Amino acid sequence: MEITNVMEYEAIAKQKLPKMVYDYYASGAEDQWTLKENREAFSRILFRPRILIDVSRIDMTTTVLGFNISMPIMIAPTAMQKMAHPDGEYATARAASAAGTIMTLSSWATSSVEEVASTGPGIRFFQLYVYKDRNVVSQLVRRAERAGFKAIALTVDTPRLGRRESDIKNRFTLPPFLTLKNFEGLDLGKMDESNDSGLASYVAGQIDRTLSWKDVKWLQTITSMPILVKGVLTAEDTRLAIQAGAAGIIVSNHGARQLDYVPATISALEEVVKAAQGRVPVFLDGGVRRGTDVFKALALGASGVFIGRPVVFSLAAEGEAGIRKVLQMLREEFELTMALSGCTSLKDITRNHIVTEGDMNRTISRL
Repeated sequence: MEITNVMEYEAIAKQKLPKMVYDYYASGAEDQWTLKENREAFSRILFRPRILIDVSRIDMTTTVLGFNISMPIMIAPTAMQKMAHPDGEYATARAASAAGTIMTLSSWATSSVEEVASTGPGIRFFQLYVYKDRNVVSQLVRRAERAGFKAIALTVDTPRLGRRESDIKNRFTLPPFLTLKNFEGLDLGKMDESNDSGLASYVAGQIDRTLSWKDVKWLQTITSMPILVKGVLTAEDTRLAIQAGAAGIIVSNHGARQLDYVPATISALEEVVKAAQGRVPVFLDGGVRRGTDVFKALALGASGVFIGRPVVFSLAAEGEAGIRKVLQMLREEFELTMALSGCTSLKDITRNHIVTEGDMNRTISRL
């Protein structure tokens, strides 16, 4: 059966992967309300297309932190990709590079920053968890910088791990043949068996719950890489992130895996964009499965989007070729959405090209 959209990879991944692994990638926190809402909120935004515009030529190129990329669709950090496929992060790095876009490598990758760099050229960001031992953090950041990574995506929504019930039921742990490669030499690369989620126990033991805005400033003293703050959902935190020197903001709810009943990221996006006032770029992470989703995010002021689960599911299904296909399908769908909306470049995409539930409610209340 020919795959015609990104969603179809999930069912194939479910068939192929061990239950513990599929559930780890697929599940959200607690009731999984936000997990569903991350998708459903996109379906409540409608288009206001403009017609009779010459769309024979469409330019999707953009720049992110000064780096030129082929389209505003980038790869979010997802942990432990070798659980999905033996090539793991190597495949993801090669697919991103071939597509001319950015890959973000997870701190908890099953391939090291050096190994990913060895796959060849490409623009790569490094997602950072801050460990209690700050020497570990400094070392890791230095290694990423030496390996040619261009920015840090600092995850700020995980002082503790969200309650992911399937991981508890499955007693989730990293398979014995894999390690968290970035921490291998520091004796932090293995996850112990646990009577609930092995990852939750690992986080409780290693990740620093005291993390605060002063640490965002501290990070800037140990690296010249720009810092993206990943996990912002409010105007208040947007302003604090900018005050703390963030180079950009990633609106993210951690794939709905942390605090359940936070809004979908597409619902929180406009509040963050308005608070940022153009001072730093704002990106969206969470729920993107269609080119139409990419357009909606850009219409609400995002500078680009990051995709997570589509990468691991396509990796599980078809390895590097699967990820290449996901990036290609999203690219083609996004290009078609631009054409049918009457936009020939990203700067043509405006707030007037969409209508949200909020807009409709305001219109009704004026009547």
